[in-house]
Amino acid sequence: MKLSKLAMVTVAAAMVGGTPALADLVFPSLSYRTGPYAAGGIPFADGYADYFTLLNERDGGINGVEARVLECETGYNTQKGVECYESTKGEGSLLYQPLSTGITYQLIPKATADGIPVHSMGYGRTSAANGKIFSHVFNYPGTYWDAASIIVNHILDENGGDVKGKKIALVYHNSAYGKEPIRTLEELAKKHGYELTLIPVDHPGQEQKSQWLQIRRERPDYVLMWGWGVMNQVAIKEAANIRFPMENFIGVWWSASENDVLPAGEGANGYKAVTFHGVGSDFPVFDDIKKHVVDTGKAAGAGDQIGTVLYNRGLYAAMLAAEAARTAQALHNTKDLTPAQMRDGMEALKIDAARLEELGLPGFGPEINVSCENHGGPGLGAIQQWNASDGTWTLINDFGPADRAVIDPLIMEDSLAFAKENNIPERCN
Repeated sequence: MKLSKLAMVTVAAAMVGGTPALADLVFPSLSYRTGPYAAGGIPFADGYADYFTLLNERDGGINGVEARVLECETGYNTQKGVECYESTKGEGSLLYQPLSTGITYQLIPKATADGIPVHSMGYGRTSAANGKIFSHVFNYPGTYWDAASIIVNHILDENGGDVKGKKIALVYHNSAYGKEPIRTLEELAKKHGYELTLIPVDHPGQEQKSQWLQIRRERPDYVLMWGWGVMNQVAIKEAANIRFPMENFIGVWWSASENDVLPAGEGANGYKAVTFHGVGSDFPVFDDIKKHVVDTGKAAGAGDQIGTVLYNRGLYAAMLAAEAARTAQALHNTKDLTPAQMRDGMEALKIDAARLEELGLPGFGPEINVSCENHGGPGLGAIQQWNASDGTWTLINDFGPADRAVIDPLIMEDSLAFAKENNIPERCN
């Protein structure tokens, strides 16, 4: 294999110095800046890249080792996502963020066999929260099943704890992603006595007239949405057109960005969604990003997405990855990490309120305490609501729990079935 001039100079310098240079800490970004879901993929990718740039520019990296974001365009296409994984895993890649449930499902067996951790943060296969079965997959700080339960808890709170006889419709992306909450919502319907209607929307979701005619005809008390990309904004416009009460329209955290509500104008006012992190730009870390990243011309984008929902989520994903890397460095007493060591850092990650404050993100999310058994995190979420007049999201309640009595048995059932199917022995014993 031929070395580039730059690579040869680097190797020579290391040999002269007598001390081998530390390799970069490589974090692949399976991004989608093109295609029908680009409006959501771009700000997430920008936030992810900008946080690592901040660490490099302000701190000299993670404990003195520079982070390198290795971006590969997937177009939110599962096959391209797998190709990105295969083409980048040999670059010293420490952790994959697939940013797609379909890609995540494909990478679970591949990455596990290769010994590389996967962080499907708030998406992917929910039962991967069971670390006894899924050794290399993490989905903290919460899962789709947590999200479904937290939304139902909010509806219960609004109705004095009694939703018996209420009608709840789920408008969902007709894919593995969109179908994830169905089992949970069905179990919660048995427990609480509400009537559940399932309304699928085919990719990419630009045509929803029939679905919203059904909603107008059947008049559900609440509509939940598991959408992505253009599907979200079309659904919110259609809801406004039929004058559905927007405060009773509640999306998952991937149906809750500015891109989803702005096209509907005032009609989107009052729309709600569940979230697992804070909203807005009123956090000290964003001042640092402006100073060290945006103002120096090193931002991944134009710098105009800071504080938006999906930019914040990309930043949050990067922060969790960086903190897991720090944890791994401490665990293994080395600054230069292998994927196996990074996996250990992911599994030992602890972030409390004090650490969030140190990171310039006070109160940005719930405390996280990962363990061998629990890769799903605390499973807490809050409800955010859109104010169309000033164009802002606001958290209208505190981070609260999902119904663990319903969620945990579902996780156990699904993960044990996966283990039996794939001859995977339990660990953590």
